[in-house]
Amino acid sequence: MRLSTLKGVTILKHYIKSNSPAHAQWFLTRRCNYRCKGCEVWLEKDYSGELSTEEIKIGLDNLRKLGVLEIVFSGGNPLLREDIGEILEYSSRYFITTIYDNGSIAAEKVDALKYADFVAISLDTLDEKKNDYLKGVAGSWRKAMNSIETLKNAGINVCVSPTISHFNVDEIIDFTKYFTERKIPVWYCLYWYDYAFEGRLFGIGTKNDEYEIVEKERLVRVIDEIRELKKERKGIFITDKTLEAVRELYANDRRTWNCKALQNFLVIDHLGRVAGCHCREPVTTIFELPEVWKSPELDRKREEYSKCTKCAYLCYIFYSVHTNTVGEMSILRDQWANIKFLLEKENTAEKLTGIKTSQ
Repeated sequence: MRLSTLKGVTILKHYIKSNSPAHAQWFLTRRCNYRCKGCEVWLEKDYSGELSTEEIKIGLDNLRKLGVLEIVFSGGNPLLREDIGEILEYSSRYFITTIYDNGSIAAEKVDALKYADFVAISLDTLDEKKNDYLKGVAGSWRKAMNSIETLKNAGINVCVSPTISHFNVDEIIDFTKYFTERKIPVWYCLYWYDYAFEGRLFGIGTKNDEYEIVEKERLVRVIDEIRELKKERKGIFITDKTLEAVRELYANDRRTWNCKALQNFLVIDHLGRVAGCHCREPVTTIFELPEVWKSPELDRKREEYSKCTKCAYLCYIFYSVHTNTVGEMSILRDQWANIKFLLEKENTAEKLTGIKTSQ
């Protein structure tokens, strides 16, 4: 993991500061070149108002003031922004920085992506025809596989990010084995769809009966197998605590976590509006965030959101079960083997390419 002095200071500040969010997800654009069946982002036709490069840098500075530890850039497809290299270079100075790609562009953006700590390629199956159907674009599977191989050869920390759904739940174990055997980490998502709140920040998941896992015992079985698989191999980027929470939800219809929106995580859209999660209404802008973060109004929102039981987006579960310093340190304990695995990969990449991956 590339770790500059400035990034180290940000991480240290995060653990010192109280009431400091660990994670921010920034939807840099609504533009997308795919037509995924479980997503509605691509249906958006109004792309006006995207923040400029300099505005995004100001926003990143404000997230530093809050003590944010990690940033995920997504969209749409954030690689469609021509300034993505400049954004990643700036972000990676201070934050653990991850960027998502649907696999269509990453192979052409190696110079930009070398700044990211992680590049997550969305790939749902090893079945070429099925993946193309899910993405809504012919050739998507081949492009994703080429992107994964290209980034790996360039010494970039590339991961694959399957969305677990009815389509692939029975394939996930073989999928995980395939990539971890090739030293490519797996970073899971879980199919969910948005619930209706007036004025929501950002539409993403749309209800699709083809995706929904109705036979819940199938997912429970897969969760148990993933936990066993974690014991014997590196590169599975999900914690036991997260798996336990999802298992309880599907096995016993019981939520073991309270939502930590606007506490441990927040989201930002392409216009710079800030919300607890993408399904909720904006509460401020990225430019005003430091001034209002500790306000009574946001405290009321935090209390309201903590009682919400509407969604099961895996990223929101993860940052709700791993809260405060103790919870975040539990991530390190759970993923310590993977941290060493990544450091070994970076040392190997430096020897093979002659390119230093640290700053």
